[in-house]
Amino acid sequence: MKKLLLGFITLLLSVSLYGETVDQYGVKDGYDIRLYTEDSPIVGNNNFFVTLQQNGKDVKGVKVKMKVFMPEMPGMPYMEYEDKATKVANVYKMVINFSMGGTWQYHLKFKTSDGKVHTVRGSVNL
Repeated sequence: MKKLLLGFITLLLSVSLYGETVDQYGVKDGYDIRLYTEDSPIVGNNNFFVTLQQNGKDVKGVKVKMKVFMPEMPGMPYMEYEDKATKVANVYKMVINFSMGGTWQYHLKFKTSDGKVHTVRGSVNL
């Protein structure tokens, strides 16, 4: 019984310690975009960070927001959450709430000082 309990605790710790963080890169209309987390995403609130650069320099005067959603499936309604980013140093920070595990689609939008809105699409797995 002790070996079974020890094995279960070891498995639980290994899953919690080795969860994968989000670290995704992309290029949109000449902007280098990085979306990342410091911790592995969980059900509930998660801190997401975005960096935007153009020609190797941080982009200024940008508004950033992110919408995450999960399509409707049999026995499950459509789910969506959206947050506007706040700038902290050279990074944009958002708090995203995932209401359940699974694959969540996202639309990361940023509006540059010229008024143009750029959209990056992707997904995050919990």
